[in-house]
Amino acid sequence: MTRGPIHLDIAVGYATARRGVPAAASFRRWATAALTGRIREADLAIRIVGEDEGQALNRHYRGKDYATNVLSFPAELPEGLPEGVRLPLLGDLVICAPVVAREAGEQGKALNAHYAHLTVHGVLHLLGWDHENTAEAEAMEQLEREILAELGVADPYAGELR
Repeated sequence: MTRGPIHLDIAVGYATARRGVPAAASFRRWATAALTGRIREADLAIRIVGEDEGQALNRHYRGKDYATNVLSFPAELPEGLPEGVRLPLLGDLVICAPVVAREAGEQGKALNAHYAHLTVHGVLHLLGWDHENTAEAEAMEQLEREILAELGVADPYAGELR
């Protein structure tokens, strides 16, 4: 657990209609909750997109021809940096607003709660967490539950069967 002052620079951009999409302050709060105690400094960009852009990015980077709810792109530091130079680049999250809205409705979840969950989930991916196997998935889901509980968001996995 990291202690001491934390500097988080989180930029939120909207590339789709903002109707029903939370304000940038909400995304900053959710991302900060996921980062607090884990790293001391980070630069993070969050982009809210429509279905076409979400699908194009998912197809290009993951080879899957559909829009998904959240994509995480960890930052890659440029080669040739002098030794000791540290950049707080964490990466980018791309959240597809129509997919999030559709999923929230299908799953009977509050829209803001689903955005909070996907923001936390995406940030944890940027920190190196994954869910490629059952053990990893259970550990990541438990951490998500703890962070979301601190934010007052209900367990997003309640009622799911594994």
